[in-house]
Amino acid sequence: MKLAREELLALHAALVAIPSVSGDEAAICAFLAAFLAARGVACERHGDSLLALAGEGPLLLLDSHLDTVPPAPGWQRPPFAATREGDRLYGLGANDAKAAVAALVAAFLETAGATGGITLGLALVAEEETTNRGTQAILERLAARGLALAGAVFGEPTGLDLAVAQKGLLLLELTAHGTAAHAAHARALGAENAARRLAHDLVALDGLDLGPPHPELGSTTLEPTLLRAGEARNAVPAEASALLDLRVVPGLATGELVARVRGAVGGQVRVVSDRFAPRQTPSGSALLAAARQARPAARTYGSATLSDWALLPPGVPGIKAGPGRSERSHTADEYVRDEELVAGADFYAVLVRAFAAAPGPAGKEEG
Repeated sequence: MKLAREELLALHAALVAIPSVSGDEAAICAFLAAFLAARGVACERHGDSLLALAGEGPLLLLDSHLDTVPPAPGWQRPPFAATREGDRLYGLGANDAKAAVAALVAAFLETAGATGGITLGLALVAEEETTNRGTQAILERLAARGLALAGAVFGEPTGLDLAVAQKGLLLLELTAHGTAAHAAHARALGAENAARRLAHDLVALDGLDLGPPHPELGSTTLEPTLLRAGEARNAVPAEASALLDLRVVPGLATGELVARVRGAVGGQVRVVSDRFAPRQTPSGSALLAAARQARPAARTYGSATLSDWALLPPGVPGIKAGPGRSERSHTADEYVRDEELVAGADFYAVLVRAFAAAPGPAGKEEG
């Protein structure tokens, strides 16, 4: 079943008109379940995420998220409405990622009737912008059913260019300790100021060797983000801390990165989160070949931003691609052009057919 152009545009507009800030996806989830059911597609609902399956064989998963961030300041149009101006549809989530959702739904409906020896999965998930629980729950469900993942496409606004690698995220907390004292007497008492110690540690981290660069992703980066020190303006803090945001590339193991940070500072280093590993798909992947067949002019690149691709089991090829532009994400008055949406639906449908026709799509490849 192929959605007509006007049906696809109407679906996108309907999705944009349903508020779905992360954690509040129940309404959009129910709408899509009913939309698919009316077209003969039965969905499993897991929380506020949907899973639909068609065919038999190794699994190709099409995944995108239903949630949005809250509206940024500066909107000139109502963020929780679908506003059409010429060939543009404005509204919160129009670009990130409801265009991908609409395009993936259209591609699934078009190809589910003839999957050619693969299982085609459609995952429309909650909380990608916050906890990532939606895709995690879907992956756990698929594993429990013994479905072997052969590849996954993550619908995000890339201009239909192909992200073939993605940086991971390692969060560390750096804590420095000192001696609490009245600010007027600290120098005379020889009290160690934890804020000053933390500052020395942060300077020491500047330029730290975090391993060799990756050909697509560049180098691992380390940036202090949230800093905390002190309880009163006239008291020297006994403790100061900084959250360290590391965007990591394949290469050094997490333990080695943590060891290098610890070796450069005097404070204590605690791992806050290391669950988002870097991902890469080899140039010889059947999935990448199918994507190139669907979009021969597409650029391949490495993505510095996170997506649910980070949750994919190691060794399973994935790509990130979809209609819209990444630079419009999380901005006021985000929009998608009609032709971007139509091209996205066509891209996904051709990719599915090309992947199903490839020899041995079930073979896992080193990621």
